[in-house]
Amino acid sequence: MAYAVIHTGGKQYRVAEGDVIEVEKLDFEAGAEVKFDEVLLVSNGSGVSIGAPHVQGAAVTAEVVEQAKADKVIAFKFKRRKGYHRTVGHRRQITRLKITSITA
Repeated sequence: MAYAVIHTGGKQYRVAEGDVIEVEKLDFEAGAEVKFDEVLLVSNGSGVSIGAPHVQGAAVTAEVVEQAKADKVIAFKFKRRKGYHRTVGHRRQITRLKITSITA
C-alpha cells in the first residue's frame, strides 16, 4: 500500500490514495486540484524514501471537496473565589481534501 507524509498548515499528515483529510484552510474553491510538493516521506509498499527535508520529485495531488468549519471548541476560564468566569468558543476554518494520486 502506497502512502506519503505531507506538510501543510504547520502540521504533518499521513495520506494514501482515496483518503479524505481535513487541513487548515487553503484558498481554493471546491473542485479545484491542489498539488503538495512538501513531501517528507514516500512508501510504495516495497521501499521507503525519506526526505532531507523533502523527497526530490515527489508530489501528492488532491481535490478540494469542500470548505467548512470544524466543530466548536469551548475555552472556559475562571478564577476561584473571585466571581470571575468567562466562556469563549470558536470554530476554525478547514478544507476537506480527497487524495487522488501520489507520485514519487
